[in-house]
Amino acid sequence: MEREELRAWLRLVLTPRVGPGTARTLLAALGSPQAVFEASPAALAALVSKREANELAREPADLDAQLDATLAWLDALPTLASGQPARQVLSLGDATYPATLLEAADPPLLLFAQGRLELLSAPAVAVVGSRSPSAQGQDNARAFAQALSAAGVTVVSGLARGVDGAAHEGALDGCPAAYPEQRPGSTIAVVGTGLDRVYPKAHQALAHRIAEQGLLLSEFTLGTPPLPPNFPKRNRIVAALSRGTLVVEAALQSGSLITARLAAELGREVLAIPGSIHSPQSKGCHALIKQGAKLVETAQDVLEELRLESASPQGVGAPLASEGDQTAPDEDPILAAMGYDPVSQEALSARTGWGPAELGAHLLELELMGQVARLPGALFQRMATA
Repeated sequence: MEREELRAWLRLVLTPRVGPGTARTLLAALGSPQAVFEASPAALAALVSKREANELAREPADLDAQLDATLAWLDALPTLASGQPARQVLSLGDATYPATLLEAADPPLLLFAQGRLELLSAPAVAVVGSRSPSAQGQDNARAFAQALSAAGVTVVSGLARGVDGAAHEGALDGCPAAYPEQRPGSTIAVVGTGLDRVYPKAHQALAHRIAEQGLLLSEFTLGTPPLPPNFPKRNRIVAALSRGTLVVEAALQSGSLITARLAAELGREVLAIPGSIHSPQSKGCHALIKQGAKLVETAQDVLEELRLESASPQGVGAPLASEGDQTAPDEDPILAAMGYDPVSQEALSARTGWGPAELGAHLLELELMGQVARLPGALFQRMATA
């Protein structure tokens, strides 16, 4: 995109009181942002309110600073190892603008992208959920995402703490770092800040990995801080980019249910992983299932429901995420007594007859082996294993 064209797009985005809907009306009538700002007052008056026309006549005070910052950001990292541009700004009128986003009610005027742009045209599944998942929820997110990515499916999420972060990590693990361009699977992180910032800061290293092996995407101009309204807003992009949305674990008030609702409104599939009836973090998934979301237990379920099995580069089904333990005759007696719901040590002692010292030592051993997770409130939970 040439400097003057980029300047015009940024001016349109930054103009106060001119929202995306008004901007699209202007673009549909006049053809380009340059034409919008060259239009006569009479032409603008026929399309927008007087207040909006007055705002369009004035340049935003920070326009030139934002233009310089954007050009510097683009130039700072010119190419990927593949030779493709590392950073790009896509406008609503670009041929490379993702077609799936055009189906959203309010597609962004601009998208700032860093990484593998071809992932925008790859088959994708959103994997979302709680920012404070259980240990099992975190593992499920990672395992499902890894299996989907290994099958050639791009995993889309929001770079938040918890399920989002685990999903990105799993998807990157499913896509070989040495030759990521040889298979479509990887991950897209849709963020709620400018791409010159990382939020949360704990995900700095993860964001760096995504920029190299996947794709970072934002509709927000450089310098935009992590404002609360930005995160629900970015969820529509997560939903629109994906053929379906998988909710791994969510409370009833979880923001991931917003993504699920937006996906349903777009006619996309909604899928959910069930959990314990006693866990608050499973209530959102159970509510979705009651409303018609597909109950899934493995990554293969996701591939079959979304008809994505052909996405696998090898032409075979993806490796499954955990299908849960099948009780074996020689199963550990504490694991058998524990089941899959959170349980206290006192309850386990009552179920098994083991004394506190013996039981505590055995629980610690199981925890070190990764078979049991210690939860807040002095509770323990069995971890599903492959």
